[in-house]
Amino acid sequence: MKNDKVNYMVVGGFILAMLVGLLIFIAKLSAWSGATDGYYAIYRNVTGVKFGAQVLYEGYPIGQVEEVTPMTGETGMRFKVVFSVKKGWEIPSDSISEIAKPGLLSAITLSIRAGSNATFLEPGGQIKGREAADLFAVMSSVAGEVTNLTEHSLKPLLESVRKTTETFGRLMEGEAETLLMELSSLALDMSERLPLIADNIEKFTVKMNRSSDELSAVLSPENREKMNNILTNFSKLSGDLESSREKLDAMLENMNEAASDVNSLVADNKSVIHKSLADLRHVVGSVARHVDSVNQNMEGAARNMYEFSRQIRQNPGLLLGGSPPKDEAPGR
Repeated sequence: MKNDKVNYMVVGGFILAMLVGLLIFIAKLSAWSGATDGYYAIYRNVTGVKFGAQVLYEGYPIGQVEEVTPMTGETGMRFKVVFSVKKGWEIPSDSISEIAKPGLLSAITLSIRAGSNATFLEPGGQIKGREAADLFAVMSSVAGEVTNLTEHSLKPLLESVRKTTETFGRLMEGEAETLLMELSSLALDMSERLPLIADNIEKFTVKMNRSSDELSAVLSPENREKMNNILTNFSKLSGDLESSREKLDAMLENMNEAASDVNSLVADNKSVIHKSLADLRHVVGSVARHVDSVNQNMEGAARNMYEFSRQIRQNPGLLLGGSPPKDEAPGR
């Protein structure tokens, strides 16, 4: 009986030791030991990424994936991958977390490529994510493109070439003689027109030479110097116009200031101006009421002046106090 208990204790101890060893082995495989820091990355495709996937820093295991959460946004579906790393592990802020597959038969891992910044991410921060390049998916896409090109481009092109070849063959079989006759007629027509064409080309060449000589004469050194003088004068004229424009702008600014002063003067003396206008209106009304009597008095004064001037012309002595001339009119 005592031997049975010993055997049970040995077997139980062995099993307990194996369980502890198994737990330690699992912890080592999952890169989990002690406290950890959490980080996350955003990906468009997380094929093969799941809980427990290793997190490598430049190939060195430092943690594991804890959670994969889908996110819906304006740019479409994205996936947030949360992973834990060893406590106090420093990750540069410009590091990149890439979904990688080290070997053809290896498991998917998160491979962190260390950046060069001197600043480090705070625990809980985001690491820039980059999806893995799937060679088989790329090859499949290329194969699909080649198939599409073959179906929609190469086959129609070959069919068009075949039809064109058949049409050209029928044309050569049925209309070869007509084609030769047309070519012979065209050659004869060209041989007849060739001298005229050559003559026209020669005349054109002569005209071009004459035009070239005239252009050379126009562009002689004297004319070039005159053109330079004209351009210089235009430049001076432009400068004078610019100066005149500046003076005109200054004058317009002074006029605007004067107008502003006049407006302010009118605004400041508005009451005085209204009073002056009222007085002027009263004076004009008074003159209008007495203008008739003034006109009559002026008319009487004019008549008296006319009579006085007439008497002076007849007897200038009146100015010296003389007597009037004797009236010699008959019947008196």
